[in-house]
Amino acid sequence: MIKVSSKNNFLFKYQDFLIFIGLLLWTSILNVAGIKTDIWSSFFSSVLYFGICLLPVLIFSFYKDQFKTSLTQKQYWFYWTSCFVILLPLFTIGAIYSALGNLEPTDYITISTAAFALELLLNLNSYYHKKIQHIKWIKKIGLENAVFITIVLIAVTISAMATSSLNNPIYHTKERLLVGFEFDFIKILQNFGSFLSFFIQFLLMYLCGYLLFIINSRVLVSKVLKHKGLIIYVLSLLTTIAILYPILAQILISLPLNTIFGRDIFLTNPFDLENAFGAIGIMVISLPFVLALQWGKQNHQILSLEKEKSETELNLLRQQLNPHFFFNTLNNLYALSLQKSDKTSESILQLAELMRYTIYKGQEQSVTIAQELKYIEDYIDLQQIRLKKELDFNFKKEIANESLNIAPLLLIVLIENAFKHGIEPAENAAFLNLSIKSDDKELTFICENSFELENIINKRGIGLENLKKRLALLYPNQYKLEISDENSIFKVRLNLKLK
Repeated sequence: MIKVSSKNNFLFKYQDFLIFIGLLLWTSILNVAGIKTDIWSSFFSSVLYFGICLLPVLIFSFYKDQFKTSLTQKQYWFYWTSCFVILLPLFTIGAIYSALGNLEPTDYITISTAAFALELLLNLNSYYHKKIQHIKWIKKIGLENAVFITIVLIAVTISAMATSSLNNPIYHTKERLLVGFEFDFIKILQNFGSFLSFFIQFLLMYLCGYLLFIINSRVLVSKVLKHKGLIIYVLSLLTTIAILYPILAQILISLPLNTIFGRDIFLTNPFDLENAFGAIGIMVISLPFVLALQWGKQNHQILSLEKEKSETELNLLRQQLNPHFFFNTLNNLYALSLQKSDKTSESILQLAELMRYTIYKGQEQSVTIAQELKYIEDYIDLQQIRLKKELDFNFKKEIANESLNIAPLLLIVLIENAFKHGIEPAENAAFLNLSIKSDDKELTFICENSFELENIINKRGIGLENLKKRLALLYPNQYKLEISDENSIFKVRLNLKLK
């Protein structure tokens, strides 16, 4: 028997559960951070009592991956609502009224609120990766453009707050102006010149840091660090800062913004080392993001190359599949003509439809289950015409939704193999049992046929091998193929997770 099975990596399968464990541990750490006695016992008590409070969340997150694959969407969201909207508040209230440990009611409310917020964040992240990040204009933004957009938004926000704080005695005196958390749109319109002045100066200030970020991203990391190593990168970084920081500092010192807040934002000496440390800080803080950007670009290039390779392999397999089918159909046509059957003309039309499906539908990424079943039934009808003996044929179908999509010409390979190597050469009575069952998540197809031992040895052909390769390319980690031949019965079971 040949088995091809897939198991999700533990960390990916239980990632949400592990993240909630992290929340539990961090909350417990913060709870004992200020105590000086019985530290470990207090920590483990906090973990236990917070764990009881979050018990529904921990159980749900542990089985979350299983729920998503085995439940319908409505069932999944019913379980989710029961956990986070009903059980989590109930367990929180129960923990508070039970007075577990020395924890305050606010502690339980805080961790419950944090757990609910974390779950929303995880769902938003999942939605982003499934839907939003694949939108073309989102993919074109990139990290550098995202940083620039963020800088502009921050400059607009602070400028609006500074303008709204003008002539407000709480924030604005003769000596200084404080930026208060104020948004007065009428005042912004009345003092639009001041708003524009603030915006230009804040933007220029942030763009000086952005310039260092771009140099670090496009030159120092991508060129120097990548090709020359860490030592040359550090020396080049220090040289870049030595060249740029006095110039940038002098530009920023000259801005009216530098003195309007009652103290100098930047020291009056452009060569002061504090300015240099600020530039170094920008470079160091941006390094992880730049490395992530470079890794993302390389990973995208690798994935693109792998996708191109997979598409090339699939095209080659399809080119092999078509001649394989044509050989079989020509043999059928030849057999019908020898028999001088009245069904010859009708069969030629049916063969033409099958070939049209193979040539055109076979090149599409997916077809409906109904289309694939119609193709299979037409193929079997034609095959039965030219058999030497009557075929004991059964086809059991349990399909919840025939409009779901699958890759074309996968199932027919198993049936072609059954006819070619088991049924057609048989001298005695033969049988073919087919079974297809599917719901919204999974499709199971079973092909079982009789064979005579002398006809099966070394005669499985290219069909099954091509099928395995196509499954690996089209359904990576989403299928299971089992093949057995025992007691003159050849059986293939294929499980597909529907996309």
